[in-house]
Amino acid sequence: MAPSNILPIWGNEQTMNLNNLILTNIQSSPYFKVNLYQLKTYHEVIDEIYYKVSHLEPWEKGSRKTAGQTGMCGGVRGVGAGGIVSSAYCLLYKLYTLKLTRKQLNGLLTHADSPYIRGLGFMYIRYTQPPVDLWEWFEPYLDDDEEVDVKAGGGNTMTIGEILRQWLSKLEWYATLFPRIPVPVQKDLEIKLRQHPPPYAAQPAKQEEHIPDEEVSFGEAERVSKHGGGQGHRGGISSRRSPHSRKSPPFDIAKAIEKEKSRQHRDRERRHSPSRDRHGSRSKDRHRSRSRDRPRRRSRSRERRRSKDRSLQHNSRPRDHRRSRSRDRGRHHRSRSRERIHRLPDRSHDRDRGHRETSFERDLRRERERQRKNGSLERV
Repeated sequence: MAPSNILPIWGNEQTMNLNNLILTNIQSSPYFKVNLYQLKTYHEVIDEIYYKVSHLEPWEKGSRKTAGQTGMCGGVRGVGAGGIVSSAYCLLYKLYTLKLTRKQLNGLLTHADSPYIRGLGFMYIRYTQPPVDLWEWFEPYLDDDEEVDVKAGGGNTMTIGEILRQWLSKLEWYATLFPRIPVPVQKDLEIKLRQHPPPYAAQPAKQEEHIPDEEVSFGEAERVSKHGGGQGHRGGISSRRSPHSRKSPPFDIAKAIEKEKSRQHRDRERRHSPSRDRHGSRSKDRHRSRSRDRPRRRSRSRERRRSKDRSLQHNSRPRDHRRSRSRDRGRHHRSRSRERIHRLPDRSHDRDRGHRETSFERDLRRERERQRKNGSLERV
């Protein structure tokens, strides 16, 4: 049985389930009361949509002042300050007043003149049709790639398929809310959306073909990375490598390891050879200096031995002989010291002048005082 041409209305039939603030601004708008009042037929409204609609937002650009509004004063709740309602929503409400049939609504969805005519047709379904019927209406158009700039002033281009997927999964739409969908119906819609992914979903990145090192000549790797896709200058690597092209001999890792070891060994020898020569010369110099010091040590040891022998011989002499010599030395020393005292000039005047006497002068002065005392004692 074919479906009836009469469309049912879900929700509030008086407000079309629109936000109260938006509905009030539509009904009080001069554009709706004057211009759209004169349009009486379905085709006249479609022509007006074609000429007047340039976005799908509920408010015109710059007319909605919502800065600083939070909580119950938020614009989406219809309590905040209003603005200039858009021509798109005025024409959407005008279509609702015409009580569209199923055939007329399908004509909106498939219209070829303007994507905004199709956009208002899908928006009419989202606001007026039962949530359980939304998938039946939207499912044939989920992969539609016709683009629509939905933002007032431009800057947010979306495809028809993207718009429908967003309207099925989210309630928010540019400072307003769509009618709520019951939770069971919403879960069922989410499952169906997952089972019907968008055709433009991100595909996994194709991995570039790895070229072995032995098959790439010097500089080819950089050219591949710069030009991408394994193509370099003049046809890239794929054109250079043909089935009959020459191939380098297979890479022998054992030989490469041996070469690297020999190179490292030579580097070590070069590094350590100067230090070894320096070390060897230093050790030789130290050995020579030690060998030179040995005769000196021997001569010192000989002198010590001789001095010990002399001291032993000196101690072995008779005590009388030593006493006599010591007496003679004492007398001789006294006589010589007296002569020195008489010969040296008197420097007492230097002390009076502030002259600082030396240790020798101090000893000499003390010796004179001692002799004077001895001489005075002998006279007495």
